[in-house]
Amino acid sequence: MGTGPGSPSRRAVLATLGTLPVLAATTTPAAAAPGTPITVAATVVVNPSATRQTIRGFGGMNHTVWISDLTAAQRDTAFGNGTGQLGFTILRIPVHEDRANWSREVATARRAVELGATVIASPWNPPANMVETFVRGSQTNARRLRYDSYAAYAQHLNDFVTFMRNNGVNLYAISVQNEPDYAHDWTWWTPTEMIRFLRENAGSISTRVIAPESFQYVKSFSDPILNDAQALANLDILGAHLYGTPYQNFPYPLFTQRGAGKELWMTEVYHPNSSDSADLWPQALDVGEHIHRALVDGEFQAYVWWYIRRGYGPMREDGQISKRGANMAHFSKFVRPGHVRIDATPAAQSNLYTSAYRGGNGQIVIVAVNKGTSSVSQPFTLQNNASARVSSWLTDATRNLAPQAAITVTNGTFTAQLPARSITTFVTA
Repeated sequence: MGTGPGSPSRRAVLATLGTLPVLAATTTPAAAAPGTPITVAATVVVNPSATRQTIRGFGGMNHTVWISDLTAAQRDTAFGNGTGQLGFTILRIPVHEDRANWSREVATARRAVELGATVIASPWNPPANMVETFVRGSQTNARRLRYDSYAAYAQHLNDFVTFMRNNGVNLYAISVQNEPDYAHDWTWWTPTEMIRFLRENAGSISTRVIAPESFQYVKSFSDPILNDAQALANLDILGAHLYGTPYQNFPYPLFTQRGAGKELWMTEVYHPNSSDSADLWPQALDVGEHIHRALVDGEFQAYVWWYIRRGYGPMREDGQISKRGANMAHFSKFVRPGHVRIDATPAAQSNLYTSAYRGGNGQIVIVAVNKGTSSVSQPFTLQNNASARVSSWLTDATRNLAPQAAITVTNGTFTAQLPARSITTFVTA
């Protein structure tokens, strides 16, 4: 739902918040502070045989016209997977309506690809000569794609795909339109118009097609696509944004029924807001819960943030990982493209969220978000798994992705301490 600098009244985007100190990682085991109450949760049972969606990755947006490009060091921090790096595997870039700006997106995209990331692209507007204005409610200068320009617009998208390919970036997918249902500052589409484009023009696009990227995962926009066989045939990825979407609206039964062979991506969000520092704790844990809900309740295959570098984003303006970024990294650094989500007890107790994933080598990754005010002694059972130990990493009020002491697994079970207001990732060995 990001906007450019022209509409601060609708979507205030913070510039640079004051630089905050970088939190040093430690290697001490997580333990409850003296006097901190400890609760014992019901066992989290992980079943590697009960597979769900394949994960495509985690990432964020780079938009070099609205904000400055990532620096060379920041590209490595975003898409590298070493210490102090986010481990992102998806980059989203804009399809600028002005071709003169296309080259601005190449450097970061090329480096992301070199580091193993997937690149997708979304347009906010078609070229000006393809747009007409109309009256939409109280908006007298609303914009839409001219009905006689649909084929030309498909060619415009294809030209961008070709341009990026010629510059070393093979786009994984391209969107028809960013937020067609929240377009006061860009181009509106109706579901009928989107269906017409998908039916008649999307088939000519030379990479995967994303639609509709509703700003709030509004099902009344995507339901008609799923219910139209011809439009659905030319759709590869159902993309959605989750701005203000209540958790009860994350599941999508109709996609489960009709979306066989299609992918489901969450292609833009910031959460819970853009007004607070990304280092505000424990608020940053809301990001960990939000990702958990998107993957477990919504069964999304990708989770893509808005601006990668922003005071409220995963990377601070000083190029260091924020607390919100650390929450993302608990997933992105360990749940890699191709991992498959597997069944795990999602809520062993109130304010505790657990999810699990299986890698191609049988490795199990578990992410546990404890938003409670008490430390939790958490038993885990790994069914049909012969792992001898698990490694773990912890983020809490004073630590960021801090490696912890290895835990022994006995007969498929282990118990871990989850400090109050913390997020922990476990990886089997």
